[in-house]
Amino acid sequence: MAETRKGAITLKGNPLDLVGPELKAGDKAPDDFTLIGTDMAPVTGKDLAGKARILCAVPSLDTPVCDVEMKRFNEEAANLNLEVIAVSVDLPFAQKRWCGATGSDKIKTLSDWKFKTFGAAYGVEAPTFGLLARAVFVIGADDVVRHVEYVPEIGQEPNYGAALEAAKAL
Repeated sequence: MAETRKGAITLKGNPLDLVGPELKAGDKAPDDFTLIGTDMAPVTGKDLAGKARILCAVPSLDTPVCDVEMKRFNEEAANLNLEVIAVSVDLPFAQKRWCGATGSDKIKTLSDWKFKTFGAAYGVEAPTFGLLARAVFVIGADDVVRHVEYVPEIGQEPNYGAALEAAKAL
């Protein structure tokens, strides 16, 4: 059973537990998970391996902070030589609709709704919340984590500068 990190983050100031390891820079990126793409096809961690990427775990694209965050990463993706992926438990249909409605065409959205294996693998599963916590992982083509930010308060945006600096250094 995956470890539980008590009070690892907050939601409106209230502590929330997270399930899974607290990843750190230098760790090997977990690949034991399966997500669903907007085409309803499974995408495994092994499918993402070997590619430089930014993985953004977000609670829901249909919330104001997630919307702002992922639109920002969509804009930045044009200047990066890597894939930017948003992972949430939103249904793939909702993810596809959000991308179309916001013109977000430079990021990829993947859903943890069906298998719920990404959250525990990356330490962002918030079981009492029922969604993923907000976090950003920058991973090199060698599958080594280069930057991690578990955003301490779910309602706050991540430190874009730190994530983008790490991404540009790949």
